[in-house]
Amino acid sequence: MSAGGTASAVRAGARALGDLFITVGLVLLLFVAYQLVWTNVVADQAQDKVTDTIRDQWQRPTGGAGSKGAGVDMGNLEFGEGFAFLRIPRLGAKYSVPVVEGVQLDDLAKGVGHYRRTAGPGEIGNFAVAGHRATNGEPFAYLDRVRAGDVVVAETRDRWFTYVVDRTRIVSPSDTWVIDPVPGKPKAKPTEALLTLTTCNPRWASTERLIVFAHLEEERPKTAGPPPVLAKGA
Repeated sequence: MSAGGTASAVRAGARALGDLFITVGLVLLLFVAYQLVWTNVVADQAQDKVTDTIRDQWQRPTGGAGSKGAGVDMGNLEFGEGFAFLRIPRLGAKYSVPVVEGVQLDDLAKGVGHYRRTAGPGEIGNFAVAGHRATNGEPFAYLDRVRAGDVVVAETRDRWFTYVVDRTRIVSPSDTWVIDPVPGKPKAKPTEALLTLTTCNPRWASTERLIVFAHLEEERPKTAGPPPVLAKGA
């Protein structure tokens, strides 16, 4: 091959390689946009739908068609079905996210997910909940701001449950003991109502888990109005 032909081949190869890099870059850009923007848009729509469904169910007379009665029948919940709301004043006076059954990706795209076979809101044992910290609505994006002494309020059809945060901890993804009935004591019989929130750590990775442990401080009927901490927005 002549020198000119060699040069032409090199230029053609460089152009092809450049086109490949551009294509790969565009694909990565679209993927990032999908993850950071579109999954949040879709999740927000899904959460709004779940919220409307829960509120609609709660408006029906207790014991009526389609009603679960006064409490939460945890044993009959379908995966992805909403049954409560979580409010965390530390994350904003208007912060409210629906709680759905299950922690698979489809479930977590609708709100925060309840670990099946853990306790329900207000029950003796460990009411364990997971949520995305980034993408898919990212309801726990700023969970790292929560501190000991803060409150987390669970709202069900007829009751408010106010939990007080005891501590936060960073653990390995394999540390499933955090959702045990008594975290860290697998053989212990639970005697109090606990709440555990789990999410990825750091925010844009999943190499660790950020855990928030709390205990039930107050239970009140809806007829008594919301807990004062919600009214204060503190």
